[in-house]
Amino acid sequence: MSRRDLPINGLQTFLVTARYLNLTRAATELCITQSAVSRQIIALEAWFGFPLFHRHARGLTLTPGGERLLPKLGSLLEQLYRLTDDVRQAPRQLRLKAPSCAMRWLVPKLVSFEQQYPNIHVALTTTLDHRRRLEDFDAAIIYGHDENEGTKLFDEELTPVMASHFSSADPTLALQQLTFLHPTRDTRDWQLWLKHSPLKATMLRNQHFDTMDLALNAACQGFGIAIADIRLAEPEITQGRLVAPYTQRVRTGASYRLLQPPESVQDENQQRLVHWLSQADRQITGSKKPTQVFLAGFDGVSAETPD
Repeated sequence: MSRRDLPINGLQTFLVTARYLNLTRAATELCITQSAVSRQIIALEAWFGFPLFHRHARGLTLTPGGERLLPKLGSLLEQLYRLTDDVRQAPRQLRLKAPSCAMRWLVPKLVSFEQQYPNIHVALTTTLDHRRRLEDFDAAIIYGHDENEGTKLFDEELTPVMASHFSSADPTLALQQLTFLHPTRDTRDWQLWLKHSPLKATMLRNQHFDTMDLALNAACQGFGIAIADIRLAEPEITQGRLVAPYTQRVRTGASYRLLQPPESVQDENQQRLVHWLSQADRQITGSKKPTQVFLAGFDGVSAETPD
């Protein structure tokens, strides 16, 4: 007989029968009939080509072949049980791609997610690529203006932030004295915020960065005053490294969204992650004063919301 013909069920039956040396007790433990136990043992003996038990009126005894097989087979099956237990208990891995600028907002939430669901592990890959590509990933966080894609996590809201040791300074003077830190190679974010602010400032000194993350790092070190999304700056504000001294925030019309392939919407673990990241009761840390949120492109339209 070939390896594929090995009667696997008979191996477990042999171990149980060898422990009791009694067909009736083996059948009771295995929840099958005594005749089924006998048939499985006979099939296993036929496969090995030698008897495993001596049959007696009062029960069974192992043959020399059965005695030689018993300890090795028991050890192998115990290893198999441990392997299946390890695999069953191993964390389920979700592969998530996210832009590097979102790490400050995302990482604390992934930490709390894995504390809540220890059997779900999120394998995170960072990227500077904002294209809607999901190859090799279970989900991706993207940034853009398309409101019809994926699940919205939050709208982009821009406001200036600066190092906490500048907080005692007059906010109006800060715009005149500090270097303007830009998260892009142009000045569009600062221009958009200044357009909706009652404060007037001329951007005389400027420093440009390739990402918002780099601009926030520079602001934390006191290099100047950065324009940033309030949620992406939230961890530094909470830790006291940055302050958001102005009440005005400007929505750019862009948002951060979570994309999934269509076939994954029924995946229970992925839906837990989607719900965790998109839950609506998150609080934005900042000033305790009322915050004016302006919608870019709609002059004079604002909404007052408590922090």
